[in-house]
Amino acid sequence: GRMEFGPRALGNRSILADPRSPTMQRVLNEKIKQRESFRPFAPAVMAEHADEWFELDHESPYMLFTAPVLESRRGTQGEPIAGASIFEQLNAIDSEIPAVTHVDGSARVQTVDATRFPAFHQLLSAFNDLTGCPILINTSFNVRGEPIVYTPEDAYRCFMTTDMDYLALEDCILDRTEQPEWTGAAVELELD
Repeated sequence: GRMEFGPRALGNRSILADPRSPTMQRVLNEKIKQRESFRPFAPAVMAEHADEWFELDHESPYMLFTAPVLESRRGTQGEPIAGASIFEQLNAIDSEIPAVTHVDGSARVQTVDATRFPAFHQLLSAFNDLTGCPILINTSFNVRGEPIVYTPEDAYRCFMTTDMDYLALEDCILDRTEQPEWTGAAVELELD
């Protein structure tokens, strides 16, 4: 997709994952982003479903606002646990979307509408059709200390040096299990 720059990825150069998994935040942080396991991720939600998941009364297409996850979508979580470490609090998150719910019950939301982000909206819609969840984790396609990937070669190198399962480059999907062993040598990609 189009190149992105700045502090947030908006769906063109993104790592996407299922926010419903209670272990996804830790897995993404440790095995892909290569950073501390407690660092939060942001949800990208179909704009027309945002109010079904978040206390958000306006659009947030550029991931600039945090909003509480609706109480109906989370349990007792939202109040700090007295004396608990940040790791204990993260493990206690009771939410339908724990991988994007911060310890205070909030999330930094990106609303994705079909006009502004048609391809990303279509992907979220397909995920919603499969799972009943119109949300994906959306984080920048890079590892700690590096800029967002710029070229297909950058994307492939990042893909092969982390534990990502799949890489989408334009209309091609690469399965990690079908790739040759990574040696770090220059690669030439042929995308049919």
